[in-house]
Amino acid sequence: MKKISFVIPCYNEQDSLPLLKCELTPICDMLRESYDLEIILVDDGSTDRTWQIITDWSVEDPIVRGIMLSRNFGHQLALTCGYDHATGDAMISFDADLQDDITVIPRMIEKWEQGTDIVFAVRSQREKDTFFKRATAKLFYATQQKICKTTAPQNCADFRLMNRNSLNALLTLRERARILRTMVGWCGFKTDTVYFERQERSAGTTKYSLKKMIDLAMDGIFSFTDLPLKIAYYFSGIFLLICLGYLVYNGYCWFFQPHKLEPGWLSLVVLITGFNALILFCLGIMGEYISRIYNEMKQRPLYLVARKTEHSSENE
Repeated sequence: MKKISFVIPCYNEQDSLPLLKCELTPICDMLRESYDLEIILVDDGSTDRTWQIITDWSVEDPIVRGIMLSRNFGHQLALTCGYDHATGDAMISFDADLQDDITVIPRMIEKWEQGTDIVFAVRSQREKDTFFKRATAKLFYATQQKICKTTAPQNCADFRLMNRNSLNALLTLRERARILRTMVGWCGFKTDTVYFERQERSAGTTKYSLKKMIDLAMDGIFSFTDLPLKIAYYFSGIFLLICLGYLVYNGYCWFFQPHKLEPGWLSLVVLITGFNALILFCLGIMGEYISRIYNEMKQRPLYLVARKTEHSSENE
């Protein structure tokens, strides 16, 4: 039989995991009739009882494999770890908080069996999000599709199915600044979508702060396009034209309408301040790229594994 791997990153999800087990078990029982299964739970440096719950679950059910990272490496790297260890003909990833409606999994598998390489699970609505989050998400996805050359649809996060061929292709991309939804779309392959309504968290609190969302968005832009560097050139050219226009205007006033010349140094200060701000803006963009080059040059591993559940170690 074909094998399906479920990859689930976990960070301080001691309250959500029992609920996830209750929701996922009947789906697995249904799929066991036609597929071999494995559930890979990646503990991303949790400080609560997450690892103990994963261990207990793996003892109860031999298809469950637990992997504990040595510290918190972040959601995208925890997902990468799960992808690296997945052995199925297809892999389905989703979060442990049950905001992703896992009841659509059979529909995703059906599309895979029909020949689709990647099936994206897309949120059909975001009414439960705040206006700020909806607006910034719309801006992010529009920017991503416009400049990052990705086929990933809007409002898709990391709830997806990938067949073995597309997953192997993704795993060849080993950069540290990772935003997997963009990387998966960049790979190409035949894609399809299923739609679901995103739920409220089943338990616990969100792990994505505003800072983490901003960092994720910046990685999605700076890691996939050099357009910001080109924009810096464009801004420089525009500002240069403004300065030249201002000089021409002052030259005209000097010879023909001296009464219109502004007294004092105010206009000069404004120009100098604006020019310095532009320089700092360009240096900031260059710094973003240089910091990513610096991190890549160190060639450190993406993550470190502290331990695995016993039967996970035996199978590898």
